[in-house]
Amino acid sequence: MALASSPPPGTPVPPLITDWAARRGRDVAELVWRNELGGVTARLVADGTGDLFAKWSPVDLEPEAERMSWLSGRHPSPRVFDFEEGDGEWLLVTGALTGTSAVSDRWKAEPDRAAAAIGEGLARLHSLDPSISMFGAVDWVGDVDDIDLLVIAHGDACAPNTIVGDDGSFVGHVDLGSLGVADRWADLAIASWSLEWNFGPGHEQAFWDAYGIAPDPERIAQYRALWGDAPTS
Repeated sequence: MALASSPPPGTPVPPLITDWAARRGRDVAELVWRNELGGVTARLVADGTGDLFAKWSPVDLEPEAERMSWLSGRHPSPRVFDFEEGDGEWLLVTGALTGTSAVSDRWKAEPDRAAAAIGEGLARLHSLDPSISMFGAVDWVGDVDDIDLLVIAHGDACAPNTIVGDDGSFVGHVDLGSLGVADRWADLAIASWSLEWNFGPGHEQAFWDAYGIAPDPERIAQYRALWGDAPTS
């Protein structure tokens, strides 16, 4: 499965983003992220007001808009400001969280603190009652018979989707298009795996300590295999 990353220099800003920004008196300050499906996210600025983030995608963002709108009053995550559909393209505009991605240069220099924030965030998300969820099983997980603990799961719990505050604490979750109900090990397996992708080996213990559980190798292997078999589009 391809990894998301910062956009390379020269990446064009999608017209749907520039048009939305111009209509509301905002400028595109920078492109901050490109996901594995080719979608890009831009930071929009204007004098005297907070930043917004506009995510453009060639894949329908309505599921993410619905999930983020539902979650934002229950768990730290961005507020949805707008959603637009173009001709085979979609735009989701959200508020900003006060912090930076767990894989920013700041936190790559302190990977154990980042790993702990990721574990802290998932522990908070998983403390929500899954019976209140409006959404079904996480798509790539499907039906699994042997459930350890059913939770509201992020569904794409890779390190970049955790925002970390200046003090190293968990601030919120982003990229919520896969949110649903699943065994907690669906998130834990992928989050712990992504630590090595982003920071190199040797940082999982801080993650497990912050979440408050010991790793279960069999469940981890099970969900990593399901993730590896999942389609990328």
